[in-house]
Amino acid sequence: MALKAGIVGLPNVGKSTLFNAITKKNILAANYPFATIDPNVGVVTVPDSRLTFLENLYIPNSLVPTTFEFTDIAGLVKGASKGEGLGNKFLSHIREVDAIVEVVRCFQDENIIHVEGGVDPIRDIEIINLELILADLEIIENRIDKIQKKAETTKDKEALKEVEVLKKAKEALLNNTALRQLVWEEEEILILKPFNFITLKPIIYVANILEDDLVLGENEFTKQVCDYAAKEHAGVITMCAKIESELAELEESDKIAFLKDLGVSTSGLDKLIFATYDLLGLQTFFTVGKDEVRAWTFKKGTNAKKCAGLIHSDIERGFIKAEIMKFDDLENLKDEKKVQEAGKLYLEGKDYIMQDGDIVYFRFNV
Repeated sequence: MALKAGIVGLPNVGKSTLFNAITKKNILAANYPFATIDPNVGVVTVPDSRLTFLENLYIPNSLVPTTFEFTDIAGLVKGASKGEGLGNKFLSHIREVDAIVEVVRCFQDENIIHVEGGVDPIRDIEIINLELILADLEIIENRIDKIQKKAETTKDKEALKEVEVLKKAKEALLNNTALRQLVWEEEEILILKPFNFITLKPIIYVANILEDDLVLGENEFTKQVCDYAAKEHAGVITMCAKIESELAELEESDKIAFLKDLGVSTSGLDKLIFATYDLLGLQTFFTVGKDEVRAWTFKKGTNAKKCAGLIHSDIERGFIKAEIMKFDDLENLKDEKKVQEAGKLYLEGKDYIMQDGDIVYFRFNV
């Protein structure tokens, strides 16, 4: 399933440097606003040590990890919702992603220009978040103006409900509250979904620091970001985008040695990938064999039949049963036959809720 996370922030906070690390692409990362003119999209592999075990066990012809997309969106500025800077063009790109990664500058460097004249992470966050709120508010107001009178005249229940939900959203936005911070009923979510509201999307903040702060993992600015994020139940990943970009150029063994020299165990990039994966409520199941070992991404809570459709619509349509092994069982016993002999090979029906780490063979007939 094609899932996307969008990287946003003010100009010169490290978005493009981070994107370079994510995709290992050498895009323009110039020291001036709007260096990124068109959105850059790159596919990132989700690190998963389970795939290494499965590859060594099956020695397949092909190994396919699970992935999703990161989109680097040009720096927003104050007034973007009214067309300032590169304005609505980039707000429209943000609407296309599933989650937002907001990069916040948490370092002082007189050689790197700041569009607001100085480093203040909370001010920067509020500038970005206000522009996203204003963009959503404009859509809501236009829609209410279009349907409210007709809904009240015709007494159409669906139209009246839509107006009610949009007014609830409008009130929140006018109070500077992102839509994701509200509690929504399932019926309300279905009404909101077609509008693709930006502030309804889950968000994670990336506090971009200097190498000198890497061992401690925090400074006075990152503490401010963490306090702010905690109030809206959002996550924070602290990293040095410059170091991550350098790590991305290294072989795995050299990368591990470099991290050890820095005094950290896990790269910030890996932490961000895991956090974004978790933010979207994603899990992984596996299909295995001599031809291919493959990881598949699915939404937590998805049943077996729907997961079969991720592989091919025919498998979902003709679904009969799912043969399930747990990864932990296979790792412990190291042989499919031994898993079966231990009574740990399960036959599940279409309503079985798939679990992270399930190894599955779908039986189907079309």
